[in-house]
Amino acid sequence: MRKLASALAMSTVVIALALAAPSPGYAQAVTIVGPVTKIQLAPDGKSATAVLKDGKTGEAVTILVTDDLTLDKFKDKRIVVGDEIRTRFDKQDGKNMSKSFKKTAGC
Repeated sequence: MRKLASALAMSTVVIALALAAPSPGYAQAVTIVGPVTKIQLAPDGKSATAVLKDGKTGEAVTILVTDDLTLDKFKDKRIVVGDEIRTRFDKQDGKNMSKSFKKTAGC
């Protein structure tokens, strides 16, 4: 009876650890806050690249933006170089794909 209880407890621990381990197939979401140093819209207007200076590390991070709301903010100058931005992005295929791109003060 004790062997059965011990085996059951051990299998429960193994299953819990397997479910808690990160899966390599999913992109990891990263959040940074920092000023925009460059914005470049694509000629077709369906994407843009924005370079932010990470507030913690000071390094430049290039982010690919494809959502229409943010692209509209770039086009009508509601987001410009120098604005402080909070962005969340996924690292996919060597690119930083934007999930969220907002001014820290709103907008």
